[in-house]
Amino acid sequence: MVRFIYVELRHIARCFLLSEKFIDATQEAKFKKLRKFNALMGCLHLFQAVLMLAIANWAVKMTIITTFLHFPGPGMAPVPEIQVLGTVPLGPMVAMFLLMSAVAHFVIASPWGYPWYVRNLKLNINKARWIEYAVSSSFMLVVVAWLCGVWDIGTIILLFSVNACMNLFGYMMELHNQTTKKTDWTAFIFGCFAGLMPWVVLFMFFFGAVSYAAIPNFVYAIMISIAVFFNIFAVNMLLQYKKVGKWKDYLYGEYVYIVLSLVAKSLLAWQVFAGTLRG
Repeated sequence: MVRFIYVELRHIARCFLLSEKFIDATQEAKFKKLRKFNALMGCLHLFQAVLMLAIANWAVKMTIITTFLHFPGPGMAPVPEIQVLGTVPLGPMVAMFLLMSAVAHFVIASPWGYPWYVRNLKLNINKARWIEYAVSSSFMLVVVAWLCGVWDIGTIILLFSVNACMNLFGYMMELHNQTTKKTDWTAFIFGCFAGLMPWVVLFMFFFGAVSYAAIPNFVYAIMISIAVFFNIFAVNMLLQYKKVGKWKDYLYGEYVYIVLSLVAKSLLAWQVFAGTLRG
C-alpha cells in the first residue's frame, strides 16, 4: 500500500514537472515570436522615417513664438507683444517620432534588451513602451498642436510635458498593480485626466481657427483620427486589466499596443506629408 502511494505520488510529480516544462516552452515560443514582431515593427518605422526625411519638403517649417508684456508708458496698461523665436523644419519633426519607435523596437529585440524585455513582460509590464511613448507621442502632439495654431513655446512645452505624464501614469499603473491583489485604478484615472487636457486645449485652438478661416480638410482628418487613436490606447489597457476575452493574456494586449503605435504614427506622418510636406 505504501509502495503504491509512493509510485502514484512520483507519477503525479512527474506529470506536474512535464506540464511546467510544457508551459515554459510554450511561453518562451510566444516571447520569441514577439521578439521577431518587434524587429519587424522596428524596420517598418525606420523605413518610413528614412523615406520621410528623403522626400519631405524641408522648406515647410514650424514657427515658434513667445509672448511678453510691453509697457507703453506710465499710467498705461501693459499690452502683449509677440516675438518669433525661430522655426523648425516639419519633416524632421515627423521623422523623429517614427525613428524613436524604431529605436525602441530594435533595443527590446536586441540580444541585450530582449532578456530585460521578457523579465518585464512576465511581470505584466513593459517599461520600454511607456518611456518611448512619453517622448514619441508627445512629439506627435506637438506636430498636431502646430497645425492647430499652437505656436507659443510655453504652451508647447506644457502640452509636451502633460502628455508625457499621461504615459508615465501608464508606467505607474503597470508597476503599482504588481503588488496589489485587486486592480488599483488610481494611476489609470490620473492618466486619463492628463491625457484629456492637452486635447481640450488643441480643440479650443482648432475651433478658434475654424471660426476665423478655412481649415484644410487634412487638418480635420488629423484631429479626429489621432484623437481617436490616443483614446484607443487607454481602452486597450482597460481591457487588459478587466481581462476581457483575448486580453486575459497580457501578451495579446502587448501586440495591440505595438500595432496601435505603428498605425497612429504612420497615419499622422502621411496625413501631414499629404497636406503640407509634398515637394
